[in-house]
Amino acid sequence: MVNITKKSNSLRIAVASATVKVSKQETIDAIVQRKIPKGDVFEFARAAGLFGVKKTSDVIPDCHPLPIEFTSITYEIVDLTILITVEVHTIYKTGVEVEAMHGASVTALTMYDMLKPIDKGVEIQNIRLLQKSGGKSDFKHLKFPEIKAAVVVCSDSVFQQIAEDYSGKAIVSRLEQFGIITTEYTIVPDDIEVIQNITTELVSKEINLLILTGGTGLSPRDVTPEAISPLIERKIDGVMETARNYGQDRMPYAMLSRGVAGFIGDTLVLTFPGSKNGVEEYMDALFPQILHLFKVNKGQKH
Repeated sequence: MVNITKKSNSLRIAVASATVKVSKQETIDAIVQRKIPKGDVFEFARAAGLFGVKKTSDVIPDCHPLPIEFTSITYEIVDLTILITVEVHTIYKTGVEVEAMHGASVTALTMYDMLKPIDKGVEIQNIRLLQKSGGKSDFKHLKFPEIKAAVVVCSDSVFQQIAEDYSGKAIVSRLEQFGIITTEYTIVPDDIEVIQNITTELVSKEINLLILTGGTGLSPRDVTPEAISPLIERKIDGVMETARNYGQDRMPYAMLSRGVAGFIGDTLVLTFPGSKNGVEEYMDALFPQILHLFKVNKGQKH
């Protein structure tokens, strides 16, 4: 099965359809009048479709078991055709497209089975996904080339060239995936005044996104939150709450991170851990959805 451990829970919705075509009007009349010998076609097929949605992972090997929060199965009759529409919702790490299509398929197959004794010309047609939403796929094709980014590595050992920087370079690489170019990349020691000075300098250059990595832990030299907090004009506590919660599900020490986030003028400032794994987890937890903040900060509608 595909590894989805890096994904975050979000509301996922999928709508699928299937078509059942009969060969004569008498079949449609019998369905509507509930005169099919095997029973009420719509209700039997709906019940089967609900089971189909919930049992998808049992019959399709690569589908993950997931919580089904809502399923709707509706019908529309057009001439000799019955259009089946299945809508499925979940709050989980992966989507429900296959669940919706499987539900539509099982609904159609049940209908076929109930109708074949009276109509040998029944056909199942066009099982397909109509729409899906939720997760990072909503942002998949979005690029943000207008955003100017800066990355600051806060580390005594990297500044002294005793250690190599991995976290800052990981941030730069991940930003490139969204079309964001890092115009400033610098390494500074774990010193409050130095961190504040470089932050003020970068903000004055009209940097849109400033990410500092390192110095958010509890060692005596971890001072990045102390340096950045006094400069932040509009705190966004929910950002770091989200990142820490995401990390806590994967590593028990994530709760010890003291990162802060907020706006200094029009610059969004984020403080990330100093490890490559920590940085990648924070990027997975926050991007690209956090980039929506630039529109909100400018007063644009959602």
